[in-house]
Amino acid sequence: MRGIVWLALDGVGHPLDAPPGSVWEQDLPALRPLVDAGRCLDATLGVPGLPQSGTGQACWLTGTDAVALMGEHFGPQPGPTLQRLLAAQSLPVRLIRVGGRAALANGYVPAYFEAAAVGGRNRLGCFPFSFRAAGLPLNPPGVPLVGATLGLGYARPWPDDGNAGGWERLGAALADAAAGHDLIATDLWFGDLLGHAGAQPVPPDALTAGRTYLRRVDALLAGLLDAGARVVVSSDHGNLEDLGVKGHTRARVPFAGSGVNLGSPVNVVEAGQVLASWFGLP
Repeated sequence: MRGIVWLALDGVGHPLDAPPGSVWEQDLPALRPLVDAGRCLDATLGVPGLPQSGTGQACWLTGTDAVALMGEHFGPQPGPTLQRLLAAQSLPVRLIRVGGRAALANGYVPAYFEAAAVGGRNRLGCFPFSFRAAGLPLNPPGVPLVGATLGLGYARPWPDDGNAGGWERLGAALADAAAGHDLIATDLWFGDLLGHAGAQPVPPDALTAGRTYLRRVDALLAGLLDAGARVVVSSDHGNLEDLGVKGHTRARVPFAGSGVNLGSPVNVVEAGQVLASWFGLP
C-alpha cells in the first residue's frame, strides 16, 4: 500500500470560520470538497490567547497537548521544552524507531540553512526539527521537493512565476514517491506569512496572493488525488482565512483526507493521535 502524503498547511483556518470575501471564496475543485467533507477542529484547546505554530504543530506531530505542556500558546519555532517533546514523540521519530520510512518533501535553499545556524538558538520549525531529530535529511534525495511558496515571490508583492500547471505534475510525482515511504510530509508555511499581511481594509494584493496560493495547493492536491495517493490536509491555526486582521485567529482548522479514516477528533491533539494510529503507533 502507498504511504500517506501530508499537506500540512500553516495558518489557514477552516472556511466555515472565514469572513465573506475570504481566500476560500473561489473555485478550488480538489481542495474545497475534501475540506468540506472532512473535520473542523478546535485549535485553541481551551487556552486564552491566539494559537501559535510551535504548540499547534507539536500537537499534530505528537498527539500530545503541547499547549498544556507549555502553559500557553507558543511559537513560531519550538523552544527547549517542545524540542524535547518532538525529539521523543514526533511522528517521524516514532516511525523511524519501528523501521518505517519518512521524508519531508520541502525544498530548502542554502540561505535557509545559513539563517538556521545563526545565534545558537533553534530556528527550525517543528517539521524540519522533527525530521532531523529522526535522523532524516532535509532536501532528501529521491523525493520531489516542494517550495513552500508554491511559486510565489517570498516578499510583497509576491509575484507569480506563472507556472500553475507544474503543481499537478509535482503532486503526481509525490504520489509516485509515496510508494516507497510510509509518510511524506510537506510543511506549507507560506500561508501563515501571507496571513500576516492582513489589515483593515483587506489589502487587495494580499487577497490576490492568498487566493493564488490556495489555487496552487488545490493543483498540488489534484495531482496527488488523480494519481491515487492517500492524502491528508491539516492546518495548525487560523490566519490567512481572515485578511481583515494582521495576526493569527481563533478559527477552527481543517482536517481532511482521501484514502484514510479521519475518525472523530474534535481538536488538533486528538487529530494528531489519529495520524499516529494510521501507522500502528501508540
